[in-house]
Amino acid sequence: MIYLDHAATAPVPRAVADAMYEVLTGRFGNPSSQYPLGLEMKKQVESWRGTVADALGCDAKRLYFTSCGTEGDNWAIQAACWQNRHLGKHIVTTAVEHSAVLESCKWMERQGCEVTYLRPDQQGHITAAQVLEAVRPDTALVSVMMVNNELGNVYPVEDIAKDLAAKNPKTLFHTDAVQGFLEVPFAADRLGADFVTVSAHKIGGPKGAGALYIGPRVRNPRPLLAGGGQESGLRAGTEATAQIAGFAKAVELRQRGLAETLAHLRDLRAYAAEQLSAISDLTLIGDGEAPHILAASLTGWPSQNIVNDLGSQGICVSAGSACHQGKPSHVVAALGLPRRTAGGVIRLSFGPENTREDVDVCAAALRRHHDQRMPML
Repeated sequence: MIYLDHAATAPVPRAVADAMYEVLTGRFGNPSSQYPLGLEMKKQVESWRGTVADALGCDAKRLYFTSCGTEGDNWAIQAACWQNRHLGKHIVTTAVEHSAVLESCKWMERQGCEVTYLRPDQQGHITAAQVLEAVRPDTALVSVMMVNNELGNVYPVEDIAKDLAAKNPKTLFHTDAVQGFLEVPFAADRLGADFVTVSAHKIGGPKGAGALYIGPRVRNPRPLLAGGGQESGLRAGTEATAQIAGFAKAVELRQRGLAETLAHLRDLRAYAAEQLSAISDLTLIGDGEAPHILAASLTGWPSQNIVNDLGSQGICVSAGSACHQGKPSHVVAALGLPRRTAGGVIRLSFGPENTREDVDVCAAALRRHHDQRMPML
């Protein structure tokens, strides 16, 4: 199997699975229990928190474990709107956010908020000036993702934060950094965002673990869950210790030789862009600043057909949610591409274990798909 869909989820290294197994079978204490087994696990959870916080570039006391990126996005949006409920009910976001953000914003609309959805250009660009122009005195929250999960575009989060602080310092800022964490350089405590969402399973950790950074401008954050007081009283529920252990181990592994890993990913993406561009009727989509994501369209050939064909050959790529009942994803739709181009968008996303040979096999399969099948769009 050739796996080229790391933006969906990444393979779990054996060391991560072993760390989780050890906790599940031998170190299974509840961190809230007061006997040695529980106290040791509480101490261990804080150690793992420190590992993730160090990688994220923040104080461990500002990092809260969640079950996933979606949970972190929901929590951030609701907490920001709650804090600024007296400032106003206006939210600024983009039309190309992950569904976790867009659906949360739609839910807030049903609670009486007004949301401005910014559209990118045809290459997927969103500018800081575009965001700031949409901000009003009653804007409670701005939410702009760090890396687009379908296109690989990197958005100017730091510039947005700086300009937002100057224009409307009470407006809070959230960034979904699920595709940016340990893929593009940043430090949460210098980024300027008030909320930063990350997830474990994009970097080789387990599904079911994530984290939310909450910055110092967020006063008395609204709890996500009420209950036994875990996560400083903000997210109750017994800690998912095995998943947290796996998250920390994945972070530890990814940080070893991170510069070399990112250079390898950039090389793979550039090589793939070169090989795919040689295929007739294939167009690259987005600017692809992120080192691990490459979007392309085989114009006229439905993306789901391409995914199915390559999948039958043991090659895993994604339509990047780009084909739902014959319709392009909201990200592709927002680009305003011609219909035949939008309908053929696929996404390749790379991990440390991928090679140029993987790219060669995928490119050859795409050429065969183009040459042996008639366009249908």
